[in-house]
Amino acid sequence: MNMPLPLKKMFSLLPLLLCFAASPAFAQETLDTGTAAWMMTAAALVIMMCIPGLAMFYAGMLRSNNLLSVFSQFFAGAGLIAVLWVIFGYSIVTDATGMVEGEYNLHSFVGGLASFLLLDVKRDSVTLGMPTSVFVTFQLSFAIITPAIVAGAFAERIKFSSAILFLALWFSFVYAPMAHMVWGGPGSLMANWGALDFAGGTAVHINSGIAALTACVVVGRRHGYPAHSMPPHNLGLCLAGAGFVWIGWFGFNAGSAAAANGATGMALMNTQLAACTGILGWMTVEWLRNGRPSALGLASGALAGLVGVTPGCAYVGAAGALVIGFIAGMVSFYFVAVVKRRFGYDDTLDVFGLHGVGGMVGAILTGVFASTALGGTEEIDIATQVWAQFKSVVFTIAYSFTVSLVILKIIDWTLGLRVDPEAEAMGLDQAEHRETGYNL
Repeated sequence: MNMPLPLKKMFSLLPLLLCFAASPAFAQETLDTGTAAWMMTAAALVIMMCIPGLAMFYAGMLRSNNLLSVFSQFFAGAGLIAVLWVIFGYSIVTDATGMVEGEYNLHSFVGGLASFLLLDVKRDSVTLGMPTSVFVTFQLSFAIITPAIVAGAFAERIKFSSAILFLALWFSFVYAPMAHMVWGGPGSLMANWGALDFAGGTAVHINSGIAALTACVVVGRRHGYPAHSMPPHNLGLCLAGAGFVWIGWFGFNAGSAAAANGATGMALMNTQLAACTGILGWMTVEWLRNGRPSALGLASGALAGLVGVTPGCAYVGAAGALVIGFIAGMVSFYFVAVVKRRFGYDDTLDVFGLHGVGGMVGAILTGVFASTALGGTEEIDIATQVWAQFKSVVFTIAYSFTVSLVILKIIDWTLGLRVDPEAEAMGLDQAEHRETGYNL
């Protein structure tokens, strides 16, 4: 589907189109086979980014007796969230009923139930040149991976039942409303503010990063942390997983154009560039501080760069992507290596340091480098745009923290969050699943 509109116009119009994805008017659209093929590929890439990619990255960093626990949480979470997505999730994210551009009401924060059970999505429905079913599946892949990111913060010490309940509730009350606020179209909160978020800097990364920080504090530290060393048990698995995540990120960012056009190509290029300079940024400060780079650090730098460029991947130019990736890599290293130790919170897999902090860096810098004066695509006043970006970051932090805290407290009062000390020492693979990742 060829969209010759300037990117700023596309930003203002595309969310509105997405909101009416399953409406009768869009059922009359013409299918564009190129767009359809690319979006099916992008959906598959994002699913691969989660399982096996992120699951492998996380599992390799854990101790060997917890490898299967994170995979189990990912698979079970995906199954449950897919059902919730069909029942109400897709509708809450996309339904624009009652929204008015420039006005604030309940529908600025959460969508309605016009697409309950996807009853209005038919085989021949077309949205933005692709089958509506493809668009639904692509958006589902975001809904699956975002809660899964949070799981890395409380790994090795949370009950399986509590973890799955948390993922389901967090999807329902945090991710879905936040996705609507960001991408709901004219009349949604952040559209009214004029904030730019092409592929999920706020809705995905800051959102999950803040929830992760909240969760690891509420659940508490692992027994023995930080006095006892808890190194990754399989760095090879971890780095292989990071590679899958990197590849899948092309579907995540470039797929967010919902087309095969110039914005898609720009997002693809900038995703690659920022990942590469994220490596350099992390490596530089790690080398200076520790006297040597680490393999895990190189992979983490790539992910920090990918997170950083996500909100502006189609708005900034190549130079902006290079700078954003480099800064995201450096700042994320500082939070993982210095801030985490100083404050003593046990974010097992550094979700906050990578996703939360990287997302904040990227969101703010998008307001700078999206400007045409700095090689971007947007005719903006930088100070005004940075203020809009800042507001979106602060709101996401406040909303994610508050609702995540309530969810965690409710689960703790009912099911309980933590396994007992004996189960934690045994490892969750055996304690929760009676299985082991390695039979030697």
